[in-house]
Amino acid sequence: MPDSVALRAIPGIPDIHPGNDLAQLLIEALRQRDMPLHDGDILVIAHKVISKAEGKIVALVDIEPSHEAKVLAKEVNKDPRKVQVILNESTRVVRAVKRPDQDEGTLIAEHRLGFICANAAVDESNVGAEETVILLPQDPDASARRLCERLEAAFGVRLGIVVTDTFGRPWRMGLVNVAIGLARVPARIDMVGERDAFGRVMSVTVPALADELAAASGLVMGKSDKTPVVLFRGIDWQPCKSSASELIRPQQEDLFR
Repeated sequence: MPDSVALRAIPGIPDIHPGNDLAQLLIEALRQRDMPLHDGDILVIAHKVISKAEGKIVALVDIEPSHEAKVLAKEVNKDPRKVQVILNESTRVVRAVKRPDQDEGTLIAEHRLGFICANAAVDESNVGAEETVILLPQDPDASARRLCERLEAAFGVRLGIVVTDTFGRPWRMGLVNVAIGLARVPARIDMVGERDAFGRVMSVTVPALADELAAASGLVMGKSDKTPVVLFRGIDWQPCKSSASELIRPQQEDLFR
């Protein structure tokens, strides 16, 4: 492991709109601030700028809620149109929850990409318009690969990309950024068979490198600061063919399903 790691938010990224060339905007922001990328750098990117560029924004006025959406909406006191969008993005609703102290409850859902999270990651924050919601990219891994290829070509270096969203965690309070898309960066580092500091062979140790990077990015990726991209330098990693789906626990290992 490295003795030190540097992370820095990249300033100057403009508001993103559908159809924008996000890769070119990142290249220009880096060049304007004299921040050339180095071999082995990793960029951690909040999915919303990718989703916006890809047009994954839904106007609720265009949504006609189904009977199922209306029933769930009443149960959790949500806009039935938003519930319909959540259902459209989900393969199943795991649980509908509304505590007495809440104005609006939560739908825990399995997203079409396999992530289990609140409201199937359908979000209203930082969208930029009223009565609209933003979705995850259609294929976050593919989005990460496209960005990685453009940035590598522009700077002539080897890079990694981690795409993030903010999730809650079972049995723990608060929110953290997690990896939902990857390019080149290993999802996990398998340390099984290696020895710990006292010489004991490790049998189950598999750090989730991509999630560690995602969580750390939250230290400088302010929710209201318009800094959706964080540059990591000094990480010891080896490029590989990876996917954020590797971080999803298989159903047969889910003890609480």
